[in-house]
Amino acid sequence: MMNKAVNRYGIEGMYAPELNVPSWINGLGEHIDAVRLVDYTGKFKVIYCFQAWCPGCHSRGLPALKKMVNALKKNDKVSFLAIQTVFEGAEANTLDRVKEIQKEYKLEIPFGHDTGDASTNNISSTMLAYRTGGTPWFIFIDQDNRVIFNDYHLNVDKAIEFLNNIS
Repeated sequence: MMNKAVNRYGIEGMYAPELNVPSWINGLGEHIDAVRLVDYTGKFKVIYCFQAWCPGCHSRGLPALKKMVNALKKNDKVSFLAIQTVFEGAEANTLDRVKEIQKEYKLEIPFGHDTGDASTNNISSTMLAYRTGGTPWFIFIDQDNRVIFNDYHLNVDKAIEFLNNIS
């Protein structure tokens, strides 16, 4: 799954920080209460971080997420979340765009919108907590809530093979 020389980013091997994302929509695009990792206790979690205006998110990340979601839709041991992790361009990377992207890619999974706040200098709290390097970004969290993958580069076919073996 991993093809990286040096772990410059991420928090692999550490316990996953709780999400602090205020705005969420469910798989149908309806506003829901904040999603928390504790909501997925005992499940393997895949979090996809993106920005609406990110070309790589549309050319690589979202298609990879879609492929994984489709391949694992019958596996109730794996849960998927997508979070727009805004670190620039807040005027273009809006909650309305999140809804459009969810619909465009036909992804019936929860989507969050994380612009951070004054305490994070208006940078996504998810980006800061998970030390991501931008977007697109994938985070894999095991059933024990440890981060086991945290990077840009994902071999989607190997990821699907790995996730299909989650029990």
